[in-house]
Amino acid sequence: MRVISGEFRGRRLKSLTGDNTRPTTDKVKESIFNMIGPYFDGGNCLDLFAGSGGLAIEAVSRGMAHAYLVDRSYPATKVIKENIAITKAEEQFTLWKMTAEAAIRQLLASGVTFDLVLLDPPYAKQQLVDQMTEIAAGGLLAENAVVVCETDKQVELPASIAGKLKQVRRQVYGITAVTIYHFETEETNE
Repeated sequence: MRVISGEFRGRRLKSLTGDNTRPTTDKVKESIFNMIGPYFDGGNCLDLFAGSGGLAIEAVSRGMAHAYLVDRSYPATKVIKENIAITKAEEQFTLWKMTAEAAIRQLLASGVTFDLVLLDPPYAKQQLVDQMTEIAAGGLLAENAVVVCETDKQVELPASIAGKLKQVRRQVYGITAVTIYHFETEETNE
């Protein structure tokens, strides 16, 4: 696993061992960023199920100003810390060891907004839809924010979530589906 493009291009990242996580392949990662970017001019990124941190690190490498990485697993946060250190830009990352729900609650109280949200949960669709609803309704998304969901290809996410997240693309890569949403504020809808 490596950083594909941008400032940290070519740096090798560590991945987690075992069956608890399934790191995004370089091919899928490159496809995701080609669909949503491929480069950014600042902004904040939230990786709610960070795993090894590869997606958020790629986002910062491609121009995001700061990334919040969340994972509840100690082995994952240990690997994320090591991968962040590989970038030599630790100040551009915030790592939290907690559940996605706890992170959302903490972020709701913080006032920070995100231009890019990465969701690659290890479990079922319903929690993912609930979390996206809370993120959209809670004011965590900046205007024109993009939400990227990586799921098993069997999972079909709704076309619209919370009336503000509109599905704009769904692509299948082997056993993985990538679903992309755009956040539409009231002004955008008029």
